[in-house]
Order: sequence, then C-alpha cells, then structure tokens
Amino acid sequence: MNIGKLAQASGVSAKMVRHYESIGLIANGVRSESGYRIYGERDVHVLRFIRRARDLGFSLEQIRQLLSLWEDKQRVSAEVKALANQHLAELDTRITALMEMRDTLADLAQACCGDNRPDCPILNRLAE
Repeated sequence: MNIGKLAQASGVSAKMVRHYESIGLIANGVRSESGYRIYGERDVHVLRFIRRARDLGFSLEQIRQLLSLWEDKQRVSAEVKALANQHLAELDTRITALMEMRDTLADLAQACCGDNRPDCPILNRLAE
C-alpha cells in the first residue's frame, strides 16, 4: 500500500509517518520502481501501536523502548511494567502540577471582579 493508504489504515497522518521514518522509529518504506514508498500490514500494526502509545502520553523515546520490547519475544514482562510504572509516575507528577495551576488560576479568577475598573488582582498577582 502507498503512504496515503497506510495513513488511513493506521490512523496516523502521512506527515507523521514520514516523521517517524526520519527519526528511525519505523523502517523506511520500500521504494517502488516509480519511487513511491510501499508499505505492508506489519507497518500498519507498528503505526497503530505507536498511535496508541502516543494517546497514552508516552514519549517518543519511551515508544522506541516499548517497540523494542514488543518485538523481542524473549523479553520479560517486568521490563514493560517498569516502563509503564515510570510513565504512570510521570503522569501523576504532571497531574499534580496541573491541579495546582488550576487551583491557583481559579483563586485568581475568583479574586477579580471582572468589572469596568482597571484594577485587576489577576494582573497584580502575576506581576508580583
């Protein structure tokens, strides 16, 4: 299949397919005699794997590690679980930071009257 059909089948845009090829996350498509990239079902599965991992917020480097583990039939699942737990801890840290930002912003918005006066507690607190 060509890159357009691959993109459609995998749910990953053709631009991202090219990007993943350029950073070595997926193998370059084989070129036809006319110079078009040609892909197979394995490429669809790999791209779906990448898409699902990206949807879960894994970094490209973590996805590279996950792909390596997925392709290694001799792997131990403990390695995969460790990587997932590491990512889970990172997500928890980010969630905590986002909740703190949200709470601070909610307090700032609550303190502002939002009227026609120029005085604004939000801007005052940001300037502190």
